[in-house]
Order: sequence, then C-alpha cells, then structure tokens
Amino acid sequence: MRLTPFKLEPGRPIQPGRDVGGHDLPNVTNRLNASLERILPEKRLFLRSDDHSRFVRLRPLTQLVGISGITLAFGWTLVASSVLAIDAISAGSSRGGIASTQTAFEQRLTELSQERDARAAEALAAQNRFAVALEQVSQMQSQLLASEEKRRELEAGLDVVQSTLRSAISDRNDTVADGAPAGDADPARDQEVAAALDILTGELRQTADERATAVQQAEEARRAVEELSLERDQILARNDEILTQLENAVSVSVKPLDDVFRSVGMNPEDVLDTIREGYSGQGGPLTPMGRSTRGDAALTNSETKANQIIVTLDQMNTYRIAMEKLPLAMPVKDSFRYTSGFGRRWGRAHEGIDMAAPVGTPIHATGDGIVTHAGRQGAYGNLIKIQHELGVETRYGHLSRIRVKVGQRVSQGERIGDMGNTGRSTGPHLHYEVRMKGRAVDPMSFIKAASNVQ
Repeated sequence: MRLTPFKLEPGRPIQPGRDVGGHDLPNVTNRLNASLERILPEKRLFLRSDDHSRFVRLRPLTQLVGISGITLAFGWTLVASSVLAIDAISAGSSRGGIASTQTAFEQRLTELSQERDARAAEALAAQNRFAVALEQVSQMQSQLLASEEKRRELEAGLDVVQSTLRSAISDRNDTVADGAPAGDADPARDQEVAAALDILTGELRQTADERATAVQQAEEARRAVEELSLERDQILARNDEILTQLENAVSVSVKPLDDVFRSVGMNPEDVLDTIREGYSGQGGPLTPMGRSTRGDAALTNSETKANQIIVTLDQMNTYRIAMEKLPLAMPVKDSFRYTSGFGRRWGRAHEGIDMAAPVGTPIHATGDGIVTHAGRQGAYGNLIKIQHELGVETRYGHLSRIRVKVGQRVSQGERIGDMGNTGRSTGPHLHYEVRMKGRAVDPMSFIKAASNVQ
C-alpha cells in the first residue's frame, strides 16, 4: 500500500461525549475539548492510499499537549544556553581577576625586594661607619696608653730627682750640723736640681693635658660607637622585618603552584626532582674564601631567612620551568561548545573531553613536545599524539586535516591541525585527551590549573 502526503484540515465540531470510535468519554475531557475548541479547532490528519483513505483526528487537548511539550523544550534550550553563557562570562571574569591579582602580587614583591636592597645597603654603610669608629677608638686607646706610659716614666724620673734632692738636702743639713757654713753648699748642684724639677714639671703638665684630651676624645668616640650600634640594630631589625615579609610572600606564592601539580595527579616533589636533574650544571673557577669581619651573631637570623627565601625562590623558579613543560593551554582558541566530559558515557569510559565547533576550526598544541603519531587510528579518525616532558601525552582526534609530521617538535600554541568529523563521530568536534605515563586523566584539571596560575 502506497501512502500519499498528508495534510491538516479543519474538522467538524466535536460532539460532546464521543471519541473517534464513538465511545463515551469522561465529562472532564469533553468539557476541556469544548473549552479549547475556539482556540485550537479540531484538525484532521489524512492518510491516503490508492484505494483507501483514512484520517486521524487531533483533538484540542491533544494539540495543547503537543504545543506545551514543544514550548517546554524550547524554554529549556534557552535556559541551558543562558547558563552556559553566564558560566563562560564568569570564567572569563575569574581569569581576569586572577591575572590582576598575580600582577599586583608581583609588583608588591618587586617593591619589597627593592626596599630590602636599600635597607641592606644602609646596613652595609652603617657597618662600615661602625668599623671606622672602632678604628678611631682603637687609635685613641693606643694614644692614651702611650701617654699613660710616658706619665709613668716621668713619675719614675721625678721620684729619682726627688730622691736625689732629698739626699742633697740631707747632706747639706749634715754639713751645717757639723759646723760648716750654709753658704758652702754647692750652688751649681742646686741649680741643676732646680732645672731638672722645672723640666719634669713641664713634662708632667704636658702629659696631663694630653691625657685629658685623649680621655675626652675616647669618650666622644665611645658615644659615636653607641649611636652607630643603635642605628645598625634598627637597620638590622627593619631588614629582618622585610625579610620576614618576603619569606611570607614567596611561601604564599608557592602554595598555589604546589596545588596545581597535586590537582593534575602529580607529586610536586617528584616534579621538582625531575626538573633539577635537567638543570643541575655547575662550574667556574674557585678562589679562596675571605673571612668576614662582621658580627655573625647579629646577622644569623637574617641570613637564615635570606637563605630560606633563596630556597623558596629556587623552588618557585623550578615550578615555573615545570609549568612551561606541561600542556596547560587550550587546544581550541576560537568559539566552541563543550559537548561531552571525561568519564563514563553510554556505558563505556570516555577518556577525554569533546569540544564542538565548525569543520576547519584551528587546533593548537597545548604544550611543547614531539609529535609521535600523525595519521588515522580507528575510532579516533585522524589523530595527532604529542609527547611532552614529565611523562605527559596529549591526543587530538577526529581531525579533518593534520598539519604536522611524526618526529616534529612543536611549541605551545602552534597550529597542528583542523577540527573535523572523522572516525566514530556524530558531528564536527575535537576529542582531546591527556595521558600521564599511559593513564588517561581528566583534561579539565589541566585547563583549570592553567586558569589558576594566570
């Protein structure tokens, strides 16, 4: 039996209480059909063959149900599209906020580094002034000791002269006592003793003046040393505060990087060890070390913090190198729509994510690596495999065109192919996979990790 195209025609008014077969219907249905008759008149669907003609009535209630279903489906489509659009806008805003926060943090870190360098220069200048003051104090102490020694020598000479004078006076008194006239005393000897006393008195007066001057200079130098010591302590305290801020800042910066590698299923310690093995070169001439004259006890705490900051900065730099080696970029930079996620689908494992866009949409490498496969492979259709460092591999399936060759080294962001509909596919899209040491992992973890460190 051959069927001809059907058409819808207005039907006769509905007879209350009767259906197509002439059976009685519930009163509620009849009343509903009667009330909807003005808005949705009855339609007839004709099915014609060569020798027969049949028709099916579409009651107003049936039409209302169909129209309601279509309206609900259309409304659901609008709501889902709005949610996806809002998510996309929110994701863009979040990435912009993270980028601005990262820029502000780097600027603050630079300011702290500059302030630390300035305080370190001030501390070095204070240390130099302190050393000069100590040298002056040492010289003054040497002069004071020399004047003290000279004073003791003069006092010893004075004692000798006084002893000689006492002996001369005693001899003269003895002579006078024996009956000799007082005028018989030796005038030349008296003059010699008087001259010696004058000389010793002058030397003693000069020595006393020099000693007083040296004491005053030593006191002034001591006060200068105390002021310099206080200034140095203040600079060291400020330097220690800056080092503490830097230590906290770099520690906070390392935490998100550590979380990034954990979120993609990688052990951060293993990653750091792997990177350090490839960046471990050393060399250069060795020269004897000079012994520092600075106070080690006062700088021990600052040096410890500085060393810790250096270690943390080295860790951050190592993380940066590792981040450059991971496939964190987006494979599709044009507009697209996520159509399937990672996990179970249709009762089987879906080991990647699907991104739908028109045929020919550019596909880009998500990280630096070497192409290990570029050709057709089963359900993948046209497939590209790229081997990255740290045991990570990415796959790009269902391509319409392959633009790279096996063994070619590609860079992050380089165009490697075009989106297509080859292999087992229901429409043009990209099947994107990430594998770690042969095991498939969720590519969204890498994409989210990239947005967290932008």
